[in-house]
Amino acid sequence: MSSTDGTLPRPSDPTLSRPGLLGRATVNTVVGVFVLYTLLPVLWLVLAAAKNRDALFGSDLLSFGDFSFLANLRDLFAMDDGQYGRWYVNSLLYAVLGAAVGSLVSVACGYAFDKYRFRHKEKLFGLVLAAVMVPQTVLALPLYLMASGAGLVNTFWAVFVPVLFNPFGVYLGRIFSQGYVPDEVLEAARIDGAGELAMYVRVSLRMLGPGLVTVFLFQLTAIWNNFFLPMVMLSDQDLYPVSLGLYTWNSSASVSPEYYPVVIMGSLLAVLPLVLAFALLQRFWRSGLTAGAVK
Repeated sequence: MSSTDGTLPRPSDPTLSRPGLLGRATVNTVVGVFVLYTLLPVLWLVLAAAKNRDALFGSDLLSFGDFSFLANLRDLFAMDDGQYGRWYVNSLLYAVLGAAVGSLVSVACGYAFDKYRFRHKEKLFGLVLAAVMVPQTVLALPLYLMASGAGLVNTFWAVFVPVLFNPFGVYLGRIFSQGYVPDEVLEAARIDGAGELAMYVRVSLRMLGPGLVTVFLFQLTAIWNNFFLPMVMLSDQDLYPVSLGLYTWNSSASVSPEYYPVVIMGSLLAVLPLVLAFALLQRFWRSGLTAGAVK
């Protein structure tokens, strides 16, 4: 029942609004298990990267002796005439540049699907949603045949161009455009005489900042971890990304055990760009949550 002033009465028993001790313990246990499941492989990678080859094959991996972090780091960049450094630069070019261009393309496409009317718009957007469900490995062979016909196989563009279009990014771009870019603001800009391109760059793109960062991080993660497409497209090791390069070294480790420490150290360094990207760009998610609000 409601009180005379129309407000709902507060529960008399404070335990009704608080989870029980058993419930809190269960939740904390489940969260702790998932945290351990996430952090233990990272901890193993950090400890293994600081050990020499003998410690890796021994049982004292968790001990505080036999540290050779700097030696492993020197061996990593000296192995095969500094091949890892070239792979790292290639991955930065593929991932950072590809994610930047791809996020701009995806957000622009999503904005067009949201704000403009054109023929068969919803049918075309349905094709975009259908493309989200297609695994990237299925597209590798058709992309290879297209790149072969264009003479781009075993070049930088064979890996860079296919990652520029992200169907899921287009979907996110439309969702963020619906939430962050009010039609009233666009109408006001048109009344002031702004062109469509200028209105998008000066008005809409600023409101779409959180969406742009979100799509960029998704693209960055996907391209950085991309493995199958470079393996199909590339045969020149100087063009390999880090993921494919470490795979070739790991395949050689069964014959040459000296590759094991550098593969682990290279894997540790390969994680750092993603961690830094999420740590530096997460503030753009928190800011601009009301970027599309209409005063």
